[in-house]
Amino acid sequence: QVQLVESGGGLVQAGGSLRLSCAVSGRTFSRYAMAWFRRAPGKEREFVAAFSRNGLITYSEVVGGRFTISRDNAKNTMYLQIDTLKPEDTAVYYCATGPVAGMGVSEYDYWGQGTQVTVSS
Repeated sequence: QVQLVESGGGLVQAGGSLRLSCAVSGRTFSRYAMAWFRRAPGKEREFVAAFSRNGLITYSEVVGGRFTISRDNAKNTMYLQIDTLKPEDTAVYYCATGPVAGMGVSEYDYWGQGTQVTVSS
């Protein structure tokens, strides 16, 4: 059974930083695409960043240079470092895994439960 568990969210002030984690079990981590998405209040879930199976990284144009995706294959864990947080970064952040990296929600077959990030101004 494939499981993804996010952690690291919380309440932070604008300008601060957070590092989100996504622990994966039940799937050979390095053989699948991995991605981060987020859903802000009242909005659709949107793509943030992804690793392809061979390690290529794609970022959404929306997040600019403030987000950094990384992974530790030995720990089956993916990370999302978010710097210079803005109130508009407030959202539930989800990790996902699938056979091919892409920007669409439907391209991923397993999802975590999400971790809440709230940025105060």
